[in-house]
Amino acid sequence: MIGGGGEKKTLRLVAKYAQACNLFPGPELAHKLQVLREHCEREGTDFDAIEKTSMYTFDGDVKATIEHLEKLHGLGIQTAIGRVPTNLDLDKLKIIGREIVPAANDLV
Repeated sequence: MIGGGGEKKTLRLVAKYAQACNLFPGPELAHKLQVLREHCEREGTDFDAIEKTSMYTFDGDVKATIEHLEKLHGLGIQTAIGRVPTNLDLDKLKIIGREIVPAANDLV
């Protein structure tokens, strides 16, 4: 796995060497995926064979988190790596297990 979104070097290295990449979930994500696709074409790499991952932060808003995960999925992100701002917030972790994970499983 290679993480990052540098268009000239990092994404080119992903296309050449990686089986997975972690991309930032910002407004440029669709563009970064297109750049990766173009690098894959130049390298002769199957774009679909590279697992695309991205982070999400769960701040307690279930609806917004599910919408964010749906957007990531729609862009082609296959794995979302969740983060809780305060790792010791067990209530939020329970909500993720009870509400977010089942909703995300329905996307695939």
